[in-house]
Amino acid sequence: MYFFPIQYDEPLFRPPSEANAAIVQATLGCSWNSCAFCNMYETKKFKVRPFDDVRHDIAALAKAMPTARKVFLADGNAFVLSYDKLMPIVSAIKEHFGKVHRISAYALPGNILAKTHEQLCELRANGLTLLYIGVESGDNDLLAMINKSETAESTLEGISKAHAAGIDTSVMIINGLGGQKYSQQHALNSANLVSQLNPKFLSTLTLFTPHGLNQFQTQFKGDFIPQTQVEQLNELRLFIEHLELDGTIFRSNHVSNSVGLEGVLPKDKATILTTLNQVIAQVNNWPQSNGIRNLGRY
Repeated sequence: MYFFPIQYDEPLFRPPSEANAAIVQATLGCSWNSCAFCNMYETKKFKVRPFDDVRHDIAALAKAMPTARKVFLADGNAFVLSYDKLMPIVSAIKEHFGKVHRISAYALPGNILAKTHEQLCELRANGLTLLYIGVESGDNDLLAMINKSETAESTLEGISKAHAAGIDTSVMIINGLGGQKYSQQHALNSANLVSQLNPKFLSTLTLFTPHGLNQFQTQFKGDFIPQTQVEQLNELRLFIEHLELDGTIFRSNHVSNSVGLEGVLPKDKATILTTLNQVIAQVNNWPQSNGIRNLGRY
């Protein structure tokens, strides 16, 4: 029988790139937990775990995974913890994981803004080098409709503050988030915001509604009209066309995406757009598809 050294409070989520990381639950749930599109932590009430419990898990994981080079702090936005609560956790990780080279966590821009530049630099110096941030959109109208806790301005300020302290970011945008009506402004304003940020990593996910479209439309504080897959791909193409980045690693290979894309921007921008154009043309040529046939995974 398979043995695991700690007991997680499930559900447990982590970014795809943290597949081989040791996962430490510093918090449970998400401190905001009110976004219209998200049901990840709907069964959990946000809670800060006692440090002694977290330290116990760190020690147990380190014994079970002595060669681990990455540690991910869960749950939804563990970076909400104050500097005084985070620093002992980071120090314990450094003490027990002899080969760790990266500590990371989900964060909201507001979590970053709540810390001083000096505190961020100290966390960075002790190994917390990457934050995953669900920006979702750069359009303020849309951010309000999905009940996001941030604006484009607070996102720009928060992520820029992390970068100034030497902390890298992985930024996520949700394709199709605004439906047909808000598609263009979502794509263009998101491209503008991401271009200003120039994150180390950029990924796009596609909107999916695990509880059905009707529930999302009820929670969406606007007029949401679903897109066909081709309309979503056109939106993604518009977003990528208007990105102006320097050395950002781009991934669009989440399970929610119908087309897998990856590359370094701007170097691979033309290749990525060529792939998108080919897929869009192929779907448009399917008999009576009207752009809504299931694309599968390319």
